[in-house]
Amino acid sequence: MAKDRDSSLRVHTVSLGCPKNLVDTERLLGALGRAMTPVDDPAGADLILVNTCGFIEPAIKESVDTILAMVREKEEAGEAGPGPLLAVAGCLVSRFGRDLKDELPEVDLWLSTEEIEQWPAMAARALSRPVEDGLPRRVSTAPAFAYLKISEGCSHNCRFCTIPSIRGPHLSWPVDYLAEEAAQLAAEVPELIVVGQDSTAYGSDLDNGDDVRKLLTRLAAIPSLKWLRLMYLYPAGLTEGLLGFLRDLGEPFLPYFDIPLQHAHPDVLSSMGRPFARDPRRVVDRVRSFFPDAALRTTFIVGYPGETDEHFERLMQFVEQTRFHHLGVFPYWPEEGTPAAAMADQVPDETKLARRDALMELQAGISEDVLSGYVGETLPVLIERPSPEWPNLYLGRAWFQAPEVDGVTYVSAPPETELAPGTIVDVEIEESATYDLSGLV
Repeated sequence: MAKDRDSSLRVHTVSLGCPKNLVDTERLLGALGRAMTPVDDPAGADLILVNTCGFIEPAIKESVDTILAMVREKEEAGEAGPGPLLAVAGCLVSRFGRDLKDELPEVDLWLSTEEIEQWPAMAARALSRPVEDGLPRRVSTAPAFAYLKISEGCSHNCRFCTIPSIRGPHLSWPVDYLAEEAAQLAAEVPELIVVGQDSTAYGSDLDNGDDVRKLLTRLAAIPSLKWLRLMYLYPAGLTEGLLGFLRDLGEPFLPYFDIPLQHAHPDVLSSMGRPFARDPRRVVDRVRSFFPDAALRTTFIVGYPGETDEHFERLMQFVEQTRFHHLGVFPYWPEEGTPAAAMADQVPDETKLARRDALMELQAGISEDVLSGYVGETLPVLIERPSPEWPNLYLGRAWFQAPEVDGVTYVSAPPETELAPGTIVDVEIEESATYDLSGLV
């Protein structure tokens, strides 16, 4: 299909991996200018952009499969006219750039994370068109929420993790820059979700007095902001001082704590090189002493080298006793170049998967029980979109449900009532399931 490349710039994007990656994609799309138009069909695009994840083996496979699928789309579109330019960006490029370029000559443009500030200029040169009217970001998650990425990279030395080698050390964006971006985003959406590899470390690399408290004070003062959610809160950073600050901050801050604990046994945590290698009960108790009704989310790795049945049983007991609102479990993947990949006592894959399934089965019962406690309550729910399955049914989220990783709340409205995405409505909760709630307006 021939395309008029002198009109709008049609872009098909696939953004894989974490929300931090999505922010990178949105910033590039904004920088491409006001003439940029997103398209669903890659065959009708001038530019196909795949922003990849290279964190662990399943993510690598997904990224490679997606690139190959877009190569086929590009080749098929090129049979009928000028085909789209194919750009591949992100963590996979930074991790395996040389090998990828040798194996995939069909890709026209490679964008590594080291060059992230040059992405717009590199894309413009490849497209042979000037980009002079760029925007700060083209938000793809509106109208309900947007992510605010406050830092790049990570300076921790967890022995299983590839992030520091891919993204480099921790680097905080300035408070003034983030506050301006947040104000622009809050004009479009009611909820901002703060993300960074370790959000509690914000400002630790700065010498101008900017820190996470100063940043959150600026964000909480934005008049149009209704919900402020923090993700990626490392246990070691959740000090009594920070928790006391958050308690006093009040609205729009949500008492939702996403704390990547990774394990519960001190031997495993120490072997992992985690910055908080003591009993994780201490940080859970600390959070709940300031926020008795807090919603806690965490992630665990099972099958780490040397993890015994006793270690795993301790983890199961910890989950049963702690009663997290939300829990993610990942089998350990020995990633090339990490210290953990060279460790002895690697756990068999079938054991890893069995432990993952057992832990998730335990959490399913806990989640179902926790959510049943909300039946009969009236909760504020942020409407995200109409359900495609049923008239007058909407998908939304209560304050303890983060997008894309937690469950949802199904909202039924009277036929004469239309609920606009991005609005917050009071919902009487009538039913609960394993991970979701249902209620009426």
